[in-house]
Amino acid sequence: MKVAVVAHRKKTLGGGLEQLRRELERAGVGEFGWHEVPKSKKAPKKARKAVESGADLLFVWGGDGMVQRCVDAVAGTGVTIAIIPAGTANLFATALRIPRDVRAAVDVGLRGERRRYDLGKIEGEHFAVMAGAGFDAAMIEDADQHLKRRAGRFAYWRTALRHVGDAPVHTIVHLDDQPWFEGPATCLLLGNIGRISGGIKAFDDASPFDGRLEVGVTTARGALQWARTIGTMATGRTDRSRFVRMGNARKVYAEFAEPVLLELDGGARKRVKRLEAEAVPQAVTIAVPRQR
Repeated sequence: MKVAVVAHRKKTLGGGLEQLRRELERAGVGEFGWHEVPKSKKAPKKARKAVESGADLLFVWGGDGMVQRCVDAVAGTGVTIAIIPAGTANLFATALRIPRDVRAAVDVGLRGERRRYDLGKIEGEHFAVMAGAGFDAAMIEDADQHLKRRAGRFAYWRTALRHVGDAPVHTIVHLDDQPWFEGPATCLLLGNIGRISGGIKAFDDASPFDGRLEVGVTTARGALQWARTIGTMATGRTDRSRFVRMGNARKVYAEFAEPVLLELDGGARKRVKRLEAEAVPQAVTIAVPRQR
């Protein structure tokens, strides 16, 4: 087994990257590729280089954005991803029950079970957890690195308060080529994994093994409606909210009356007036804890 590491050098966990080196050596890993990047968007090039060098197992040190960039780079190659959750939210690692401990996470990477997971894909780029357009993306874009370092995952809640009054945008959504929604909306979410920041379950029936994307459109506007929506999500099923419509599909097409910001796995992208998304079944292999 040939091992490589792609690490976001600004992310911290435990004893940092030096501990990661020690744990790999302690576990008996001989030579291993080592690639550090200053920001997640630099990671795909390093991940592809590791794959071209023959890596079978790629350790990814960072948060959801870093994992997304690396997953996108290795999707379809057969290389196994091992996550060291050193980010802010770590939604994918949490869903997979990967421990937030360097030694334990290394052990999962080396000795854990290998499972193949579905991914979503938008404009040629894969995502593992969720993609969002509108409120969700605006909230993430405002939670800059400085704020996330100071406030952690609460940074997202603080920036959410700035956007609860954002005006809805007329939105048209087709699921598997069939009309599904048309009207004013404040957020469109697509997901493989159910939980968002704070442990709230956005998609109650999400599965990364069913070859489909969960889809949610939110019409909530203003602090009161958003509070009622999030309260329903936190205490019951999201689809019981009067301000949410839920569905699922293999393919999703959406149009917006004006450009809205897009995000993939917690990383803001560009403003779009339309998007096409699809589920990609069993697209990537992830090392996860062995079930007892």
